[in-house]
Amino acid sequence: MSFTLLAIKWGEVGMLAAQLLLSLSILVILHEFGHYITAKWFKCRVEKFYLFFDPWFSLFKKKVGDTEYGVGWLPLGGYVKISGMIDESMDKDQMKLPPQPYEFRAKPAWQRLIIMLGGVIVNILLAFVIYAFVLMVWGEKKVEAKSIKDGIAFNDPIFHSLGFKNGDKIIAIDQKPLDDYNELLKKLIVVDDNVTIIRDGKEQVIKMPVDLIGQLIEKRKKSEGPMISPRVPAYVSLLADSSPAKLAGLQLGDQIISIDSNPVTFFDEAQVYIKTKEGNDAINLGIKRNDSSFIIATHLKDGKVGFNAPMSAMELDSMGVIKYSVTKYGFFAAFPAGVKKAGYELSSYINQFKKILSPSTGGYKGLSGFKGMASVFNKYYWDWEQFWTMTAFFSIALAFMNLLPIPALDGGHVLFTLGEMITGRKPSEKFLEYAQIAGMVILLSLMLYANGNDWFGWGK
Repeated sequence: MSFTLLAIKWGEVGMLAAQLLLSLSILVILHEFGHYITAKWFKCRVEKFYLFFDPWFSLFKKKVGDTEYGVGWLPLGGYVKISGMIDESMDKDQMKLPPQPYEFRAKPAWQRLIIMLGGVIVNILLAFVIYAFVLMVWGEKKVEAKSIKDGIAFNDPIFHSLGFKNGDKIIAIDQKPLDDYNELLKKLIVVDDNVTIIRDGKEQVIKMPVDLIGQLIEKRKKSEGPMISPRVPAYVSLLADSSPAKLAGLQLGDQIISIDSNPVTFFDEAQVYIKTKEGNDAINLGIKRNDSSFIIATHLKDGKVGFNAPMSAMELDSMGVIKYSVTKYGFFAAFPAGVKKAGYELSSYINQFKKILSPSTGGYKGLSGFKGMASVFNKYYWDWEQFWTMTAFFSIALAFMNLLPIPALDGGHVLFTLGEMITGRKPSEKFLEYAQIAGMVILLSLMLYANGNDWFGWGK
């Protein structure tokens, strides 16, 4: 790899890492603030408030009153240390002493429950607010599924093996109408039974395999570019400066009507043919420019022709290929719309989580760590709309994951506290210590697996 390509690659990695780090920092600080502010509300002493963990040393710390505020060096989350609470700090010495009025363990169960739920509540509220402002600033973008004029191009062979053909129009998933094309891939991932299509004017039903999510995840790891896209005419929208096709005379706006005398109408047809060629093979492009048609003799470069078709929603809308709309919300309308959006994303995430838990679906292959999380951001430039949209989604996911009844998570503490409120019996501190250790082992194992899955494909 040349120095230039290496520099570009590391630049992309740095861009993704910076966005992920900022996003997680915002979420961790506000999540822990939820615990902090409710603990203060009930007059608990908060000994530490940390972004990231600080085993052995911290990058920064400053004590204000009873609380030490700091930044750790291990970016795996953050924490608040509340006096008299068995948490990740595992401070056993404090627990040997009699309870003090300012300690967590001295507070009534209902107060402890609210403190434990504080982080989750803040994450949910944060998602509401972010989605509301995204809808105000950038609007709700929608592509009417029924408006896609020429159907869909299935760019990955897996879809053809399932029975799809380029040009199919998907109208329903599990008998539920598909309204927004932007939601198609998300709905396909969690499909339970079948997909309804229109092919050659006739409605057909394609049965989906149980392990579709696993197959899609495997393909996604091995391929680049969109797995599906609206089928578009073969107009040249992007053209590499150094491509042989441009040097041979190809121009932006040209329409490819044939390749080596093979008729071409859609860009996916051009892609299919080009994949049959090798390396730097010679090809003849049939071009239509304005009212004239002619042939350009050129060749491939590393198996690529060097041009791309229109892909942006606005371009496709202007060509009549799709119907694209942007709805911006006013201040007061944005907040209920943000709540609705957060609810939809949470429901979608829970459906994906169910698929991951079921071994038969192969969904466990998609369990991702930091690399997978970073990949959802734009690696070429800082896209604030995408950044805030993904931060809101991560906030929803963080809230849900923290409510899982696993010791060491908020949900584990909530479960024990609810049990105490129902039975009137408080779990022993020794039991809570062992439960905390077990929970931490579970979480560290899951984190190791998820990140190993990212880098080494352990889920295969």
